[in-house]
Amino acid sequence: MIPHEVRQQLNAAHAVGDYRPLLALIPYAGLIGIECEREGDDLLFRLPASQDNIGNPLLPAIHGGVIAGFMELSAALYLLIFSESASIPKIIDFSIDYLRAGHFRDTYAQCQLWRQGRRVTNVAITAWQGDRQSPIATARAHFKIEPEKPLKSSGQPPSE
Repeated sequence: MIPHEVRQQLNAAHAVGDYRPLLALIPYAGLIGIECEREGDDLLFRLPASQDNIGNPLLPAIHGGVIAGFMELSAALYLLIFSESASIPKIIDFSIDYLRAGHFRDTYAQCQLWRQGRRVTNVAITAWQGDRQSPIATARAHFKIEPEKPLKSSGQPPSE
């Protein structure tokens, strides 16, 4: 379940478009340096260039696991921010296609909700560096979500 305080922090972050306090709650987000900002009605995720994320120092290129982790975390955050789920989304499966090397520069990701059922959602994630039209990776993720539970009506107004 999402604690009430986290839901309040999530709503406050979404209202002002500042997701840093929310990201600070996720250790892996801090480890790789993920950032999130509002882009119109959507979210744009950014993985700043960092020596700590290099997997191949000869190119240099970002480690594929870091790219996959960045994309999976972006999708989970996207669902957490935009869904009315009663819990943090839990990953069911994740499939990634690496299309080109992720060089030592900022990497961006954007998510798209393909399908949302009552318990499972399907999210598409695209990651790119310089040009959105030339992605470095695409991925698909399925998450288990818990729908908000409606309050049971007893026929009486709530007591205070």
